[in-house]
Amino acid sequence: STRVMPNYNVMGVAKAALEASVRYLAVDLGRHGIRVNAISAGPMRTLAGSAVGDARFVFKWNKTHAPIKESIELDHVGGAGLYLLSDLSARVSGEVHFVDGGYNIIGLPRQNELKAQMESGGEG
Repeated sequence: STRVMPNYNVMGVAKAALEASVRYLAVDLGRHGIRVNAISAGPMRTLAGSAVGDARFVFKWNKTHAPIKESIELDHVGGAGLYLLSDLSARVSGEVHFVDGGYNIIGLPRQNELKAQMESGGEG
């Protein structure tokens, strides 16, 4: 929900609202000792993920451009959930925990990658 994605209009808006709700609920419920967090998984090969327009391109783009160049699996997301449920995250609240191989921190691809893409006429 922090990036504009083609064919993701309504879902992007819904995810942005959900992430804002996490922050507001964390403030409201924190005084009762209740932590509220969210997990933002990167593109995954799931039934829901395949419904995103041009899903194969999205999976390839993420794997090519994220710092950790490997696919996101359910076990990775589940591990993040276990962390957030455990005492290891006892003072973590109001956060969106990204499980996307670092893709959320990337702006443009490296200059040599971008130059090669532009010269070949490709997009990723």
